[in-house]
Amino acid sequence: MPTSPPNPMRSLDRAIDVLEVLEAAPRGMRLTEIARESGLHVATALRILNALQARGRVEHDGTHYRAGVALLFGAHAYLTTSPLVAAARPVLQDLASETGLASSVFVRTGLHRAIIARVEGSNPLRYELPVGERLPLHLGAGKVLAAALDPQEREHLIDVVTPFQTAAGQEVTAEQLREELDSVMAKGYAASDSERVLGTRSVAAPITDSEGRTVAAIQVAGNEIGFPPERLAAFSATVRNAAQALSRRL
Repeated sequence: MPTSPPNPMRSLDRAIDVLEVLEAAPRGMRLTEIARESGLHVATALRILNALQARGRVEHDGTHYRAGVALLFGAHAYLTTSPLVAAARPVLQDLASETGLASSVFVRTGLHRAIIARVEGSNPLRYELPVGERLPLHLGAGKVLAAALDPQEREHLIDVVTPFQTAAGQEVTAEQLREELDSVMAKGYAASDSERVLGTRSVAAPITDSEGRTVAAIQVAGNEIGFPPERLAAFSATVRNAAQALSRRL
């Protein structure tokens, strides 16, 4: 019986699956863990890892594999050619100057979000939040992006992440998250208080394209001193204005 020729698209899909597994594991993973998480046989995973390692997309220290330095080239190309990143920079500078808070733009990728542009304010955060870091979609600015998902995707997200506990220890059920996302859609912004990092507050609003679709979220975030509760109304209005300004640039 003749064998079927290799399917290059299937091989590409498998390689991307392996890279996505490694992207979610900043401390690296063993071969057997990668194979299990990507749903591949160990021999297939090893063959893919060897090919990716030869191209600098994967590194191996003898026991663990991790994302390789060559992946930075793709990230740099995105950051230097993205119209959204270019349009965001002056808006974020103005927003950080006006509020004194760290100002960022996030985009969704799957069930996560990533920072693609950021400007520090005069009241710096007590933790690092670098461009490109993988962050949850159901907390903070992610709620703006989650609220805009189609109903099926939104329910899938809720099923995957709930129940969960915020950094402040608040238990959140599926119904509570569902109600929160409905509220975000109705208000036009998402506020958070010690959701992902204890002692940090933020407010975010959606950035939309010419057809009104949410393509990103813009956020200001600060500690309890730089972002007292009584400033929420003012900051939310400022962020929504910034979101509208950035939307008009797209």
